[in-house]
Amino acid sequence: MNVQERKEHQEHQEHKEHKEHKALWRARVLEARGRLSAEERAVAGRGIRDAVLSLPELGMAGTVAVYYSIGTEPETRGLVFGLWKRGTYVVLPVVRGDGDLDWASYEGPESMVAGPRGLLEPGETRRGVEAVARADAVLVPALAVDRAGNRLGRGGGSFDRALARVGPLVPLIALLYDDELVERLPAEPHDIPVRAVVRPTHGVTPLPTPA
Repeated sequence: MNVQERKEHQEHQEHKEHKEHKALWRARVLEARGRLSAEERAVAGRGIRDAVLSLPELGMAGTVAVYYSIGTEPETRGLVFGLWKRGTYVVLPVVRGDGDLDWASYEGPESMVAGPRGLLEPGETRRGVEAVARADAVLVPALAVDRAGNRLGRGGGSFDRALARVGPLVPLIALLYDDELVERLPAEPHDIPVRAVVRPTHGVTPLPTPA
């Protein structure tokens, strides 16, 4: 095995190990979330909503990209409605056939329609995959985030592709339960770090900005 082959083999092994570690983390977090009641999720959602709506960056944002929670995720529907009600232009993801995210405007709860995988999506005109790049702030789902800003998603890669389009100065904020900010997560060079997290009890926690 020559030098190049050894390097490729090592990179393959490291990638495999990262995937395995992420799978373990996902299983652990999803199990913990599954133990939460609907009321606990709703209370967490209200705490996150209040913290996000008090952020100066969100108060000044003309356009905010966010997501509509499903399942055991911290509840975001009140947050989405609150942003829209105060005059923010809100865009939500629409999953494309290739797994990438298109975006469409939120025009109130009645504008939401059933989408794939149990999702609710805006029924408005799609704005294209680059719409997220025009947002003044982006709120993203995560199962966990570490102190360096590394985000653990569900593994589908849809939000990773979307976040790669967001400029380095745009607030990129993950919404978590209280115990989901951890010291260290497995990460790879292409992962896009978030710049802050919001948790129900702890509010906003800024994270280091990459050099």
